[in-house]
Amino acid sequence: MTKTEQIVKDMVAQTVENLGFTLYDVMYVKESSEWYLRLFIDKDDGKIDLDDCEKVSNTVSELLDEKDPISESYNLEVSSCGVERHIREKEHFLMAIGKKIEVKTYKAIGKSREFVGVLKDYLDDKIILEIENNELEISLDNIAGCKLSYSWEEL
Repeated sequence: MTKTEQIVKDMVAQTVENLGFTLYDVMYVKESSEWYLRLFIDKDDGKIDLDDCEKVSNTVSELLDEKDPISESYNLEVSSCGVERHIREKEHFLMAIGKKIEVKTYKAIGKSREFVGVLKDYLDDKIILEIENNELEISLDNIAGCKLSYSWEEL
């Protein structure tokens, strides 16, 4: 998490919680020439709708305008973290233990940079992924991206 993302997370998490939601993640990214501040929210039943996003967006927007933690202009987006939610923080990894995840690495392990398996453990410097009854250790420094894996065919 970048410094800006952490500042925003610390600033808005309680407000989001007071509205009845959990702030799952914050991403501050530049796409083309535009900056985007993305807040990903969740709640106990996991069902986030457009009204929920609008409620959080309106409330958080006022707080961000008042505190002004970001000097550039940006677009605020609030959405559900979804069933294939990103896994970036220690808490995310801990919640995903025992679940199927997809991992992309910076450097190849064997001949691959993409892996799908069950997250068996999270340690301070690596994760342990079970793939077809084999365990694979992946250094956290080598993880380019990680998310929960959902089988859409089972719907």
